[in-house]
Amino acid sequence: MIVGTAGHIDHGKTALLKALTGQQGDRRPAERERGITIDLGYLHADLGDGQSTSFIDVPGHERFVHNMLAGACGIDLLLLVVAADDGVMPQTREHLAIAELLGIRRALVALTKVDRVSAERLAQARAEVAALLAPGPLGGAEIFPVDNLGGQGIEALRGAMLAEAAHAASRSERGHFRLPIDRAFSVSGAGVVVTGTAFAGQVRVGDELILAPSGRTLRVRGLRARDQAVEQAGAGQRLALNIAGERLALEQLHRGDWLLAPALMAPTTRVDIDLHLLPGEPHDLAHWTPVHIHLGAQDVTGRVALLQGNSLAPGQRAFAQVLLNAPAHAVHGDRLVLRDQSAQRTLGGGRVLDPFAPARNRRTPERLAQLQALQGDGLESALPTLLATAHNGLDPQSLERQFNRPRGDWSLPDEVIEVTTRQGPRLFAKARWQNLEDRLLDGLGRFHAELPDELGPDRDRLRRYALPELERPVFIALLDSQLASGAVQSSGPWLHLPGHQVRLSDADEALRQRLWPLLEAGRFDPPWVRDLARELQVDEGAMRLLQRKLARLGLLHQVVKDLFYPDSTIRQLTALAQQLQQQQGTIGTAAWRDHIGLGRKRSIQLLEYFDRVGFTRRIGNERRIREDSGLAHATAGSA
Repeated sequence: MIVGTAGHIDHGKTALLKALTGQQGDRRPAERERGITIDLGYLHADLGDGQSTSFIDVPGHERFVHNMLAGACGIDLLLLVVAADDGVMPQTREHLAIAELLGIRRALVALTKVDRVSAERLAQARAEVAALLAPGPLGGAEIFPVDNLGGQGIEALRGAMLAEAAHAASRSERGHFRLPIDRAFSVSGAGVVVTGTAFAGQVRVGDELILAPSGRTLRVRGLRARDQAVEQAGAGQRLALNIAGERLALEQLHRGDWLLAPALMAPTTRVDIDLHLLPGEPHDLAHWTPVHIHLGAQDVTGRVALLQGNSLAPGQRAFAQVLLNAPAHAVHGDRLVLRDQSAQRTLGGGRVLDPFAPARNRRTPERLAQLQALQGDGLESALPTLLATAHNGLDPQSLERQFNRPRGDWSLPDEVIEVTTRQGPRLFAKARWQNLEDRLLDGLGRFHAELPDELGPDRDRLRRYALPELERPVFIALLDSQLASGAVQSSGPWLHLPGHQVRLSDADEALRQRLWPLLEAGRFDPPWVRDLARELQVDEGAMRLLQRKLARLGLLHQVVKDLFYPDSTIRQLTALAQQLQQQQGTIGTAAWRDHIGLGRKRSIQLLEYFDRVGFTRRIGNERRIREDSGLAHATAGSA
């Protein structure tokens, strides 16, 4: 169990810990001189159950609330300290509000300096504290009058803490390891040491971790938990890690950095949260308000973008996106605290719903439905809604990072399928994937109906036509599945439904009948597109388009741009090529030229076309017919 103090300056937090444990917390020279706690203090003590309890002593002065927040992020039990003579003070209220915003739900109250007040004042102070706690989640917490110096009430408080420790819920160690760094220092003979509270997972000596957000790889050389050397430790423990890395220097580590398992390394600057504005705020919170964001042990500036309206009234909740001015780390369920731009007061806080929030469409009904689902406990409860609104499926790796749930720990329902794309797997609801298949086929059918004279679109044109919202890798995976099943067929780059054929319009058919005798009469040297258009007195563009349509039907072959050969002529030429190879063993350029009676340029154009369609293979300056060529088999079959 980790116990953290909270309360106003000079209410006796540090002295109380000394009375409870017999130990003096970390005290710096500046703290001794001024008589106040400036930064976090740490100690470990056995309260009487044979177990080591960790204590974090936080500063109470308003100028050091940022230090208090760095230590409060990992505590299990709040020890709220209130001096009986002063009663509830400003930092008492702020520290309590911070604890509630951080999700701390267990607390004990120490009413200190009881030796200085009358019984009447003591009763009044107790009533003030009870009234302060009553409206919130810590209402009803036990209150213990104590005298730090004389010892009155100390044993009763220690006994209550032992009872809390006995019933403390252990944090789950499932998930990848992550720890926010709250201290970094150098130890002679050991090197760099960092401390913090492990939020999740386990760590062992020898493990490699990532320092976020810098991305440096570090190795764990040594490990201490509960002030003892250990080989392994995990979530919920105060840890000191002796770390090493290439050219690692102490100044490269800062409070607020994270030590993470490599799988969690994904810095973010946009976080969607469930925001709660404290009821004591004097004004509404406006959209785009500049703030300080405390996340883990980090303090970073940024702005709040409200996702529901342009202002939030005190005491109200709403979805919001926090835009950070520096990269941070978070997972679903983390708590953060917002303070005003000058860091003078706490405004509110929230629970992280999505640490990788979108920059666009963040206010749409679909996005708000996702955030509503993310208010639940975890991955399984949110998954149905996330899948229903994810046009391109869900990236399992992003979900693993978002919820800190390794893939082996998932329990996916039967209605979820995993689709392999060129950029990794995606998760889809079966019904959603079936809908995409139906829309693909429907879109292809509409394309055929609207453009019957085309064999079909290529894949990118079909994506733009039928499913423009799909990312290309997802569309390709969808298309490949339909090609494999036979629901879609391809002819070269053209995609079409089974049985679909290009149909010529009446005007195209009439022009084809006029065109065809001229192409056949040209034999091995047919007219160019421009010559045919001039001969038949039609537009050159219309002539070119018709010949391309006929090529898609397989009636013509485009040897070079604007030069088309009838299929029957190409078969004659392939038969001559087979004949030449039988006579000479190969097809030489000069021999081919003489064999078909054309000039060198046209002869080479025909040979290069044969290479492109896989009829021949070039070997140096000669060619041989491919044995597996479909055109060769077709020619032989028609011979």
